[in-house]
Amino acid sequence: MNPRPNVDLVWFAAGGGHRAAALALEQAIHEQGRPWNVRCVNLTEVLDPSEMFRRTTGLAPEDLYNKRLASGFTLGLKQELKLLQGGIRLAHRLLVQRLAVHWRATRPDLVVSLIPNFNRALHDSLAVACPTAPFMTVMTDMADHPPHFWIEPDTAQHIVCGTGHALQQALAAGVPDHRVHRVDGMILRPEFHRAAQAGNDPADAQARAARRIAVGLPASGPVGLVLFGGTGSRAMLRIESALHDQPLILMCGRNEALATALRAQATLPAPGGGPRARRAVVGFTGEVAQWMRMADYFIGKPGPGSLSEAVQCGLPTLVTRNAMTMPQERWNTVWIEQQGVGIVLRRFADVRGAVTQLLDRLPDYQARVQAVHNAAVFQVPGLIAARLAERTGPEGVAFHQAVA
Repeated sequence: MNPRPNVDLVWFAAGGGHRAAALALEQAIHEQGRPWNVRCVNLTEVLDPSEMFRRTTGLAPEDLYNKRLASGFTLGLKQELKLLQGGIRLAHRLLVQRLAVHWRATRPDLVVSLIPNFNRALHDSLAVACPTAPFMTVMTDMADHPPHFWIEPDTAQHIVCGTGHALQQALAAGVPDHRVHRVDGMILRPEFHRAAQAGNDPADAQARAARRIAVGLPASGPVGLVLFGGTGSRAMLRIESALHDQPLILMCGRNEALATALRAQATLPAPGGGPRARRAVVGFTGEVAQWMRMADYFIGKPGPGSLSEAVQCGLPTLVTRNAMTMPQERWNTVWIEQQGVGIVLRRFADVRGAVTQLLDRLPDYQARVQAVHNAAVFQVPGLIAARLAERTGPEGVAFHQAVA
């Protein structure tokens, strides 16, 4: 018997948010001192260990999706998602077989999925290989769209929902209420919570001003932060130009070509002549929380991760909702409007007027942002512990003592 239960966190690299959520949850579990062996499992490596897809096409499977995000051309993803779901259903038996081989070899005591679309295959393979191991899905989206993106009601899946809307979707789909669990918000790395706490300290204002000066930004006055996930977006070039008189932090992630183009554009005269306002162009960094703490408002796409990070750091948000908005992110814009934490535009061509509107009422927006509570990353370990304690199997009492 293994006295330390194996808890597997399943992720893949499409979009980046799933890996970030897995690492955040792993960190929170460690900081809480939970007596578990936490293992982050890359689904792509399990399903294609020989990298046949990469050797055949020259790309990793998730590269196709990530390149679409970087280009900003996401039109048609609704239809592509349906085709992807259909393909996964056709491959279900093969997926279950390959995953079951992995579970038999690694013997997890509980599996947590942080990814969409593959949850039925993950559940069914685990039931075959390790029938006493519970299966839990932590949604890293605010809503289940399209149906069966996250929620698989005809399984023994435990579903963890970060919004009341997702919880109602799960119940309406027929998931028993004892397998639907509500947490407060999306999974964020603990440093975002620490950054938010630091922002409430009056002494932080002086340190914040010093950090701004150190990166070439003005010590005081509103600064915008522009972020389109880990791959950036060429829409940032248009936003930078439209806001030529507003100090900006431009976060490009791993898109070095975009960072180079923005740095070059920032040296040009502003439309009508004169210098541009100060810019900080940032490439890939593990200090997103610290950059957000230097800003006063957020501009980007309504991704659940970056949107929640911004709100946690006290930033009102400005996003778009149109035909290019990814289907699984459209409800996030409804959440913004319901909470009153930002402005939803149809197109970024109108960003200049929207920023003026937001800054005119910045204290009101900031107050509503501060009212949003997020504690999901600290709540999920407790749900995992409860599922482990319910687990029955040959380990018996000693196993339950180990997870208590």
